[in-house]
Amino acid sequence: MANRLRHRLWLFFLVAVVEGIQPTPPGAEKPQSDLPVRFSASSSLASSSSLGPPDLQPLALADIFPPRDLSPLSLDPERIRVLVATGDICPARFTDVIIRSRGDDFSYPFAAVSHLLSDADLTVASLEAPLIEACPRRAPRFRFCGRPPFAQALRSAGIDVVTLESNHRGDYGPGGVRETVRHLKAKGLAVVDRDRSAILEIRGLRFGFLAFNGVGERIDRKMMQARIANLRPQVEVLIVSFHWGAEYVPLPQLAAGVAPDDPISVAHQAVEAGADLILGNHPHQVQAVELYRGKLIAYAHGNFIFDQMWSEETRTGVLGRYTFYDRSLVKAEYLPVRIENYAQPVPLAGRKAEAVLDRMRKASEELAGRIERGK
Repeated sequence: MANRLRHRLWLFFLVAVVEGIQPTPPGAEKPQSDLPVRFSASSSLASSSSLGPPDLQPLALADIFPPRDLSPLSLDPERIRVLVATGDICPARFTDVIIRSRGDDFSYPFAAVSHLLSDADLTVASLEAPLIEACPRRAPRFRFCGRPPFAQALRSAGIDVVTLESNHRGDYGPGGVRETVRHLKAKGLAVVDRDRSAILEIRGLRFGFLAFNGVGERIDRKMMQARIANLRPQVEVLIVSFHWGAEYVPLPQLAAGVAPDDPISVAHQAVEAGADLILGNHPHQVQAVELYRGKLIAYAHGNFIFDQMWSEETRTGVLGRYTFYDRSLVKAEYLPVRIENYAQPVPLAGRKAEAVLDRMRKASEELAGRIERGK
């Protein structure tokens, strides 16, 4: 995001000099308790309150597979903001082995995709392992951890927001959570979890972020609704991330005794409470998307940086690229990636990319049919 910031701040500085206004540099406040942390990515001389271009209809599944073409429209580029979201990132197990084998090259996992992450106004990542100094070389199989330099790799790759809600968040106890938050914030990353929300401003438009986990525990729905209702008046766009649902399936569903909340029900409640975009993860497989009351729900982006090389479904994921015109989501597209060498996602193209998107489309159509028949 650094290059984007320098460019926009320089433009703002020129405007400020011409109009006699003192520019305000970006900064961050230290969060207190669960108050949102605010990052100003750039400033704006006018607020953006429009609901989008009048000639553009709300998104439908047909506008996602394939994605809507905005090029024929006369859109003001200053009113466009792009958000990119990743699937699950786990710098543990064999991924850490690969990083160590390359002389602690923490940038290696991002080498083939950093241009996709940085080419956005905001990029949000789902981190499924604490980052701790005491991370052992051979950690127990299902006790995940990565090492602190991975925080700088996240930042250098263009990531701005990191969500920590997952069933592995507490693998090294409350101390591991605190240490992870400290490392991430030290590198200028906004951190979002059950105790922290974030607000990031992009050219006068405020994006709010919340995150919740429903694996190994139930989501407190009343608390979720209350936090959405509390953050809603403070932002123009409210994005809620969830870790939820059964693993290794294309359609969202609960997993009895493991992920006891139905993702569809939770997502609908979140939208009804005020969420504009739902970003889901955990199933280790790309899942369906749904449009509910005009809001997009992406149930799972699949694996992004993970060592699950044992099936094509676990090796492939998508980057979600979400385009907003003022506060309206006007385009959603999914960029398929495939994990190589236990650690590095590589963009797919041609028939291989089409195959991933076709699975995603078919699952979305099946889900829409099931929901319609259930009414």
